[in-house]
Amino acid sequence: MTLERSSPCKVNLLLNILGRRPDGFHELETILQPVNLCDRLSFHPAATGVELTCDDPRLPTDGTNLVVRAAAAFLAAAQIKDGVRIHLEKRIPLAAGLGGGSGNAAATLLGLNELFGGPLAPVQLHKLAAALGSDVPFFLQAHPALATGRGEAIQPLEPFPALRGTALVLIHPGFGVATAWAYQQLADFPAALHGTPGRARKLLALLQADDLACAGVAFYNALEAPAFRKYPILALYQEFLRENGAAVALMSGSGSTTFALAGGVAAAEALEQKFRKEFGEAGWTRVVAL
Repeated sequence: MTLERSSPCKVNLLLNILGRRPDGFHELETILQPVNLCDRLSFHPAATGVELTCDDPRLPTDGTNLVVRAAAAFLAAAQIKDGVRIHLEKRIPLAAGLGGGSGNAAATLLGLNELFGGPLAPVQLHKLAAALGSDVPFFLQAHPALATGRGEAIQPLEPFPALRGTALVLIHPGFGVATAWAYQQLADFPAALHGTPGRARKLLALLQADDLACAGVAFYNALEAPAFRKYPILALYQEFLRENGAAVALMSGSGSTTFALAGGVAAAEALEQKFRKEFGEAGWTRVVAL
């Protein structure tokens, strides 16, 4: 038996950091929007162990990969002696702030649970996901969500009326930003490290109204502060995108991907063309309908 599963990505419509916790993580509130840009995973039963292959040679396929860690954790928790071979087709950029690796880990947990006949309950899968990474639990479900704690406490939400009919322009500049580095730099930005609580609830209320222009002023990402200091080109991207019709321009997660919200696919494609004309063909861009 072979099983295949898509692995979507996400953007953070808001990432508000509320301070460092005693356990070393950061307390935060974030609004996560699923994006239909997907990697693809194929799962094949094997005699023993976990074997991962990938069509992108830059991606490690050993025990440092979240897919391998997720598969090993699943087999151990389900007390399964058999193994699995997994092939990963990458379409989401690496180190991009889009949650590609976290989504791959969640897709692995869900895929293996299906492949082996559902031995683990949803609460057990969530526990495994939270242990793998803060973003992983979000990808166990398919809705927008409010995430709190260190990001592992997920409250699924209905689609936002303000985003109805809109499209994203995703822009990856060709370099990544390490999440650990971005959080370490927050010590130099006290206002970003100790954000004002309640920003997420404010944006959620605005997203429930059918007025993206009004909601746009409340989009926020605390990790832009260190990213913009090291990579000022990201701030220039946003300035250009807003000047050329984007309702919102924001960095996703720890970066380096910038996303712009436009009024539909045609408007997003026109904005993408303007961006390419201004900044050249280097890097990576995609238009995705919401």
